[in-house]
Amino acid sequence: MSYFVYILASRKSGTLYIGVTNDIARRVEEHRQGKASSFTRKYAVHRLVYSEMHEDVEEAIRREKAMKNWQRSWKVRLVERSNPEWDDLHVSLNH
Repeated sequence: MSYFVYILASRKSGTLYIGVTNDIARRVEEHRQGKASSFTRKYAVHRLVYSEMHEDVEEAIRREKAMKNWQRSWKVRLVERSNPEWDDLHVSLNH
């Protein structure tokens, strides 16, 4: 099974949220519907701007926890290396 660490954003350089899941398309949809997190619902953090896959759930959780402790500038750099326009990657999950 694959596990995903992901970053959602409210807009380019906006509020960020980091999570982990085994079904990224479903989880992002839950965030969009306001069913996943009160934080993402409160701050309208629905745009998937980054994800990475891990084969081991414990590795994915360690990575999520580490990223949550990063400085904001490190998170922004990570997103901008693979997604410089902060496009919503959720669209590509369904294709």
